[in-house]
Amino acid sequence: MPWNFNSSSPIYIQIIEHIKLSIAVGEYKAGDKLLSVRELAAEAEVNPNTMQKALSELERDGLLYTQRTAGRFITEDTAAIANLREQLAGEQLDMFLKKMRQLGYSPDEALALLKNHIG
Repeated sequence: MPWNFNSSSPIYIQIIEHIKLSIAVGEYKAGDKLLSVRELAAEAEVNPNTMQKALSELERDGLLYTQRTAGRFITEDTAAIANLREQLAGEQLDMFLKKMRQLGYSPDEALALLKNHIG
């Protein structure tokens, strides 16, 4: 997944979102080893300190862990990964429903439209 940054939020937040999405869609699998901070920073074309800040935050959230001398890894907690997927899906649904309310649709009407659109 390419690294695409914009000016809407801090870069480290966008890095966090990018890595979370990569975990949720299976680009990074449970137990996968990440590139080093410097390698990831070079790949994303960001300052290594910015990348370090993002990775530290993901570690605090329990999505990454560090093994001394071996590097950083994606959590092996598949329940945490499933929760992440559900959380990201919920955020998308919240945005969808907010937009539908702005258009004047009730949740039931939005659901009917969605079902009709899917087929």
